[in-house]
Amino acid sequence: MARAATPGIAALVAAGVPHEIVHFEAVGDLSESSDVAAEQVFKTLIIALPGGLAVAVLPVPRQLSLKAAAGALGAPKAAMAEPVVAQRVTGYKVGGISPFGQRRRLRAVVDTSALRWDRVLCSAGRRHWDVAVAPADLIRLTGAVTADIAVQ
Repeated sequence: MARAATPGIAALVAAGVPHEIVHFEAVGDLSESSDVAAEQVFKTLIIALPGGLAVAVLPVPRQLSLKAAAGALGAPKAAMAEPVVAQRVTGYKVGGISPFGQRRRLRAVVDTSALRWDRVLCSAGRRHWDVAVAPADLIRLTGAVTADIAVQ
């Protein structure tokens, strides 16, 4: 596991959270070769709010409503964080940002659709590596609120 360890995986292990590491080349590969629906795979986006950054976690096939994310976090507005800022703050490369084990804990919002699933997949902290976790663990470990932040 030493080679596979990322700060995200280490955070899950340290918290005693049951998880499964999943390797893939594209989200479509997950859906075609397993029992994972595309809407069950979540992306982690870093957003800029007045006064700081936050994390938004939502299904890969959907788009983020910045207005809804800002509202859920009690902010008047939100914008996407610059990639270089997201990488510096989280310690992860864009495309592999995990909601777990970030350098600095940011406020977080998870799309309510996560609650429909017994497990969701999100980045393990490396491109093409995901971890499958229970939505309750995702929410608890990130200290997230839940809200309808995803749009078609």
